[in-house]
Amino acid sequence: MTQAAIIDGKEFAATLRSRIAGHAASFEAKAGRKAGLAVVLVGEDPASQVYVASKAKQTVECGMASFEHKLPADTAQADLIALIDRLNADPMVDGILVQLPLPGHLDEQAVVERISPDKDVDGLTPISTGRLALGLPGLVPCTPLGSLMLLKDRLGSLSGLNAVVIGRSILVGKPMAQLLLGENCTVTIAHSRTADLPAVVRRADIVIAAVGRPEMVKGDWIKPGATVIDVGINRLPPEEGKTKGRLVGDVDYAEALQVAAAVTPVPGGVGPMTIAVLLRNALVAAHRNAGVALGDETL
Repeated sequence: MTQAAIIDGKEFAATLRSRIAGHAASFEAKAGRKAGLAVVLVGEDPASQVYVASKAKQTVECGMASFEHKLPADTAQADLIALIDRLNADPMVDGILVQLPLPGHLDEQAVVERISPDKDVDGLTPISTGRLALGLPGLVPCTPLGSLMLLKDRLGSLSGLNAVVIGRSILVGKPMAQLLLGENCTVTIAHSRTADLPAVVRRADIVIAAVGRPEMVKGDWIKPGATVIDVGINRLPPEEGKTKGRLVGDVDYAEALQVAAAVTPVPGGVGPMTIAVLLRNALVAAHRNAGVALGDETL
């Protein structure tokens, strides 16, 4: 068998951002304002700071307005909730993202639930989750939606395919399963207590790995010709003489290349899609909030 094709998420994300920029310009012309995304960062976690800066940069590059709110780590719950209430009421803000995790003294669930479902670009509020489960229009978590875009670009119709989602988080596993069901896949959600996990994975035409365990999914777990989407991102311990370890996914990439038909790399696969889909969600929300037809709901 020939080596698997590499699914280039970086290239796909760049194409998606280009389409977003075109729609953002059209929205501004029709609505008389830019679509607006507000990002809230509490504390000074270095990784979160880098991620928020990247989101803000790409938001502006796509012709949208970026509103950054950086709060000290000791911010009180009431003050954070008050900020979200102001953003919910602000007609210039179409999307609200609270960077997680929050400092330990804050109630993450209460904070997320305070976000208006119409501005919930992370797709994490109970109403957004319910809309997805019912098949109603709504905002969908970014990483699963980005993964679905990569799958459909690669395979076309997913109808009738067997899909295994490894991981049951509310961020990836559960919404990913709902999206695949919406595409008429037969879906299995596997997890840490699944009996004979390799055998379950081996039945899948589509494998979504989202467990946070470095290179857990081995080549002999994968059905020959399957398509593998690796959502995991893990840093291995540094090798001798190096300060940083390699970034790897939840799939043994080298082994998967010898068995699968197509695989996402780590980095460069699903990761670049997450911010691109965040911008897509903000733009979709802007059109809905302003009562402006998008013209391409498949954006």
